Amino acid sequence: MAFGRSSRTKPYVEPVTLKILVAGGFGVGKTTLVGAVSEIRPLRTEEMLSEAGRPVDDLHGVESKTTTTVAMDFGRITLREDLVLYLFGTPGQDRFWFLWDELAQGALGAIVLADTRRLEDSFAAIDYFERRGIPFTVAVNCFEGAQRFPAESVRGALDLDPEVELVMCDARDRESVKNVLVAVVEHALVLADRPRAAVTS
Repeated sequence: MAFGRSSRTKPYVEPVTLKILVAGGFGVGKTTLVGAVSEIRPLRTEEMLSEAGRPVDDLHGVESKTTTTVAMDFGRITLREDLVLYLFGTPGQDRFWFLWDELAQGALGAIVLADTRRLEDSFAAIDYFERRGIPFTVAVNCFEGAQRFPAESVRGALDLDPEVELVMCDARDRESVKNVLVAVVEHALVLADRPRAAVTS
């Protein structure tokens, strides 16, 4: 029996899976970002903010926030049929930073989500990834009603190295978040190829 081209089955290709962290200050939109882009129902570890936590949780600028991530957010997105990203959102408060080392193991890169109303809350995440040599992209979450600043002004305020990409995004919008993820992966892969290129040249 002759088989036409249409009867051939396409061989299954095991997708490459990459781990991406989503970090940033308290209330910057990390949980929203993971939820906006995940193709599965995100795993969330949110708890209600309590009166006991108010003295240590700075609610300036996010007074309406009622919940907080206490461990991580987890989501998944398929960028291509051969490329799947696992997203791990880190908790923002200082008292949960001990979890970051566990979450960072095996990460290809990271997003540092920033809020121009509270840029100083991004410094800890930027310092963390710089010290550990984890490639990262800064994504400015353009909150409704927040003042907009030129990208170069934000870059200067955060004192970013020239090779660190900075992009504007809307953490609620799937396509906007996908663009950020593509930027992170491309940036990380370029950095990963540099030592190899130096050896072969």
